Order: sequence, then C-alpha cells, then structure tokens
Amino acid sequence: MKSHSLRLAGLVAILLAVAALAVGCGGSGGTDTSASSGSSDLTTIEPGVLTIGSDIPYKPFEFGQPPYEGFDVDVANAVAEKLGLTTKFVKTPFDTIFRDVAQGKFDMVVSAATITPERAKQVAFSDPYFAADQALTVSEGSDIQSVDDLKGKTIGAQLGTTGEDYANKSTDAAEVRTYDLVDDALQALAAGQIEAAIIDFPVAADAQDSGEGVLVAQTIPTDEYYGMAFSPDTPELTAAVNKALQEIKDDGTYSDIYNQWFKQDPPDEILKPGGEQNAQK
Repeated sequence: MKSHSLRLAGLVAILLAVAALAVGCGGSGGTDTSASSGSSDLTTIEPGVLTIGSDIPYKPFEFGQPPYEGFDVDVANAVAEKLGLTTKFVKTPFDTIFRDVAQGKFDMVVSAATITPERAKQVAFSDPYFAADQALTVSEGSDIQSVDDLKGKTIGAQLGTTGEDYANKSTDAAEVRTYDLVDDALQALAAGQIEAAIIDFPVAADAQDSGEGVLVAQTIPTDEYYGMAFSPDTPELTAAVNKALQEIKDDGTYSDIYNQWFKQDPPDEILKPGGEQNAQK
C-alpha cells in the first residue's frame, strides 16, 4: 500500500510538472498571438479599453450619436483592434481637449487635431495620420473669392483651432468670432451672421457636398498634419499606438478607410513610416 502510494505520488508530480510546462507554453503563445503591437501589458484608464477624447460633431471625422461615425472613429477602432483593445469615445470641447488628456482624463485624443509645436509642449503626438489644409468658406452667392477679400469683414472659426489662428494672424478681417463647435460656425455663416469662416478643408468640403448652403471659396495650403494626442506620462501607449498605426497603413486597412470617406487614395507621405515629421484644428 505504501509502495502504491509512492508510485501514485510520483505520477501526480509528473502530471503537475507537465501541466505547469503546458501553462508556460500557453502563456508565451498568448503573448505572441494577442495584440500584434505587444499591447497586452498596456495600462489604460479602464482595463481593455482605450478611452478617447473627441470634439463631436466634426464631420466627416467624428459625428452622430453613440456609437459615433467618421474617419477618425474608424482609424481609432482599427488601431485599437491591433492592440487587442476596444474603444470608448468621450465627447469633449476642443479648446480644453489637450489639457484634459495631459491630466489623464482620457488615454488619448483622436479629434482631427493638428500637430503644432505649441501643442507639443503640453501633449505627446503620434505619427501623423492625415494631411489637411484650411479652407475659406462662404455662403452661397457671396462675392468673397479669396482671403484678400476679407478686409473689414466679420469672419468665424472654431475656438482653439488653427483656423482661428490663421484668421487672426493672416487676414485683415475686422472681427473674428469664435464658436465652440464647427457646426455653430457653419450655421452662423449660412444664416448671414458672419461673412466667411476659416475651417479645415475636409470639413468645409463635406459641408458643401451636404448642401448646407456654404461653398469653399479658396483652399489655403498650410501643410498641416493630424496626430493622436497623449499625456507625456504615457510613452508606452504612444509607442504602441504608433506601431499599430503603421501596421494598418502597411496592411491596407488605413487606405480602405481613407477611400471610404474621401473617395481617393491617401497621400504617399502619410503611408511612410513615421509620416511627415515636419507636421504642425
């Protein structure tokens, strides 16, 4: 009986050792097959979730009701899938969005946010994921054709954006009125409360195509690039998102999303590793 017990104990020990080895191998395999960007160790505000601050509505980048739609939404969801995470978008005003992410209110910002040296003092940016210019936008029937016609005019822009900066620094407008939402600026323009607006070209073009009573009078080349923004205290997350972003560029996912929303291929410089690094709503 004692001999049988010893043999049984030995068999149990062997089985336990084999089980431990199997668990160890399974753990290694799980790391390799989870997120392709090695995100299983990422720390986020809510485990397994990327909490994303975004200025909504900003069609065609983010708009609608939850679950939100738009180019930014689709890109963020594709990146999160590479990381093995889900997304949760939080609607927030654009003029406080960088302060909020820097203070840890969100894991990241995805909000058609132009990379600028001034903003980079407060947040860390991802590699660029979109190239954008500004647009001089007018109401149908306006005689304003270029920024040279803005002298003495009342024009609008969204608060805290590069469009507001351009309106104040690069035009001779008599007054620049700011609006919390880009939709408010477009509505003011259509209603005749302002004579022109300077906003991101893709947003202006979408408004024109949607029959909102406004037209793009002039494209204003500004060499702007959008980036995702992070707290400077989360370098591991920034690096993981950059890697995942490049993966969706390389495997064609990004191009598919871009074609869906803009009916054309993305510019080559955006697809290159790192994007344009001289990037500067």
